[in-house]
Amino acid sequence: MSEKLLEVRNLTVHFYTYAGVVKAIEDVSFDVYTGETFALVGETGCGKSVTSRAITKLIESPGRIVGGKVYFYRNGERLELLGMSDEEIRDIRGKDIAYIFQDPQSSLDPLYTVGYQVSEAMYVHGRVRTIKDGIVRAIDILRRVLIPDPERRVKNYPHELSGGMKQRVVIGSGIANDPKLLIADEPTTALDVTVQAQILELLKKMKREYGLSVLLITHDMGIVADMADRVAVMYAGKIVELSDVYTIFNRPMHPYTIGLLKSVPNPLKKVDRLETIPGVVPNLINPPSGCRFHPRCSRASEICRSRVPELEELEEGHFVACHNPGE
Repeated sequence: MSEKLLEVRNLTVHFYTYAGVVKAIEDVSFDVYTGETFALVGETGCGKSVTSRAITKLIESPGRIVGGKVYFYRNGERLELLGMSDEEIRDIRGKDIAYIFQDPQSSLDPLYTVGYQVSEAMYVHGRVRTIKDGIVRAIDILRRVLIPDPERRVKNYPHELSGGMKQRVVIGSGIANDPKLLIADEPTTALDVTVQAQILELLKKMKREYGLSVLLITHDMGIVADMADRVAVMYAGKIVELSDVYTIFNRPMHPYTIGLLKSVPNPLKKVDRLETIPGVVPNLINPPSGCRFHPRCSRASEICRSRVPELEELEEGHFVACHNPGE
């Protein structure tokens, strides 16, 4: 195993709303290692994006990080991110830890050229002395993210580019400061299938060339199979299973993971009807007692209703939070 880059320990985030306290994520723990792609996967609303944003304190009101620690390793130093001041964490964001969000349109300012915006990302963190110097480097970055005719494109505004090209610009801004960790939050959701494949190949290329570690947020198991080295499956704000990608697909042990995989079409098998997970995602203002998945689980027993399962290592590197695990 390579060196540890990121440690998330017992991370807990609540949102204080008029309807009540939304327990968005509870006691989430995982590690990301140098050079790997670690995927957080689960259905919409399970807490994946909240987890990724909480790592660098990007949680806005009414949200609040109420517990946990996040450690980031930089040049042999172990930094505790959640204890940093706003100024200190801003120096980490975009420089050591960069983000790619799912909607490139909302990530780019319509009033500035894309070249200026890539240049500004470098200027703010001291990579270039002036914006003009940054424009020269931005041309090279746009070329690296496979934007044709980058000398002309640096002068374009976001509305003049297609969705796929805008996402390439966002990736370019992300890698501009040579970050150690790239957090990609549903980076292909707004794109069609052909462009999606191009963006995923580009992320692989950037990972190889820059030695990046990637924290990939997705609900798409196909992307997980293609991109990830290790996977954590989330349900209702908690990690329920964590292992390498091969084990998750071939020997899943949590009933939710098994149901999730059965609901994905398999082009090699002919089925009349896809299996579904019964029930609905719980209300996180009043989540179920014990295991949060027990109201939808065919294996649920009395202990599942009364006691929260711990994430335990059932075999080397394979962690499951379930009282009744099994393939």
